[in-house]
Amino acid sequence: MAKEPKETLNPFEIAQEQIERAGKKLNLDKGLLDILKHPKRELTVNFPVKMDDGAVKVFTGYRVQYNDARGPFKGGIRYHWNVSLDEVRALSCWMTWKCAVMNIPYGGAKGGVICNPKEMSKSELERMTRRYAAEISLIIGPEKDIPAPDVYTDSQTMAWIMDTYSMNKGFAVPGVVTGKPIAIGGSLGRDEATSRGLMYATREACKKLKINVKGATVAVQGYGNVGYNYARLMDAELGAKIVAVSDSKGGIYSEKGFDPKDVMAFKDKSGSVVGYPGTKKITNEELLELEVDIVAPCALENVITSENAPRIKAKVSAEGANGPCTPDADDILHKRGITVVPDILANGGGVTVSYFEWVQDLANFFWTKPEVDSKLEGVMTRAFEAVWDMHNDKKVDMRQAAYMVAINRVVEAYRWRGIYP
Repeated sequence: MAKEPKETLNPFEIAQEQIERAGKKLNLDKGLLDILKHPKRELTVNFPVKMDDGAVKVFTGYRVQYNDARGPFKGGIRYHWNVSLDEVRALSCWMTWKCAVMNIPYGGAKGGVICNPKEMSKSELERMTRRYAAEISLIIGPEKDIPAPDVYTDSQTMAWIMDTYSMNKGFAVPGVVTGKPIAIGGSLGRDEATSRGLMYATREACKKLKINVKGATVAVQGYGNVGYNYARLMDAELGAKIVAVSDSKGGIYSEKGFDPKDVMAFKDKSGSVVGYPGTKKITNEELLELEVDIVAPCALENVITSENAPRIKAKVSAEGANGPCTPDADDILHKRGITVVPDILANGGGVTVSYFEWVQDLANFFWTKPEVDSKLEGVMTRAFEAVWDMHNDKKVDMRQAAYMVAINRVVEAYRWRGIYP
C-alpha cells in the first residue's frame, strides 16, 4: 500500500496554502491571489565581519519586504543558524496578515542573518549588526520599512541598528526601528506586549465559549519572554490556574497549580523549570495533550501536527508562537470543536505596541503604561470581534477567518490603489 504523503513543513509553502484556502472562500480573482502569494522585494546580502581573533568571516543576511499595500513594511530581524530565505519569506507573509488583522497601517516584512549568536561575543554581534544594518539601510527607514527584534535579537540589537542608520543620516532617527530601549525612544509596555495581547485574546475567546477564566486551567509550552509573561498575566490579572509550563529541557505539571513568578525565579537559578518543587516532570509533547481548559503553544512552529492533534484535550489553543499548528492539524482541531485563537490574531500585541512606539517616535510624544495597555486592549478586542464574526458568518475555523479578514483588508487597499502604472 502506498504511504500517505507526509505533511509539508516548508514554512513558505504552508503560508501560501493558507492564502490559497482563504482566497477560495473569498472568491478572489486569480490575479489578486497571485499578488498575495509573492513577496514584493527580497534582498540578500553577503558581508564581511572582523571577528575578535582578527579573522574575517562572511555572513549572509536577508530582508524580505512582502507587501506594503496598507502602509510601510514592518517586521522583526532574527539571528539563527537555521535562517533560510523560505523561512524569512513565510514570516514576512504572516506579518502582512498580522498587521491587517490588527488593523494597523503596516505591511509585512522580515529579516534574518545566518549565524550562531550563542558562539559570538558582544563586540562581534555589534560589528555584525552594524554591518548588516548598513547593507539593508538602502531599503529601511521610518517611512518605508521598520525592523524590530525577533529570535536572538533584542533592544540592544535595535539600538545598534538605530545608531548605524542615524550616523549615515547625520541625525537621530528613532523611528527606524521599534523594540528599542526606553532611553532612546522605546515604548513602555513593549516587553510584555505580545503576552498581554495574548491574554486579552484568550479572555475574549473564553467569553464567547462561556468558559469562566477565573480558575480555568492553563498549560503553557515555552517559558521565555512570551510564555512567562502570559502565564504571569493570566494568573495575576484574570485569576486563571497555571498547571503546566515547559522550556527546551522539559516541563512541569501540578494539578493544584503554581505561582508563575516563583517558577521563573527557580528557572533563573537552575537554568530550567524542570525540578520545581511539588511538580511532576512531563515532556513538551505531553504538555500539549494535558486535560486543561487552555493550552498556549508559545515556543516553536509545527508542534501541533496531524499526528498529535487528535489527542489535544484543551477547549482553547491560544497561539503565542508563530505557526505552531499545521494546516492538517487545524482541520482536525476544528472538527473536534477545539477553538484555535490563531497566531496572526493571538500574538498581534507585539506588533501593535511596536506601532504605538513608532507613532510616539514620529510625534516625539510618549504615553504612560496604562495608556499603552488600554489602547492595546481596544485593538485586540476589535480584532478578535472581526475574526469571530467572520468565523460565524462563513462557518470556517478561526485561522481561516483571520486570514479572510486580513486578506479582505489588503485586497480592499489594492482595489482603491489600483495596479501601477
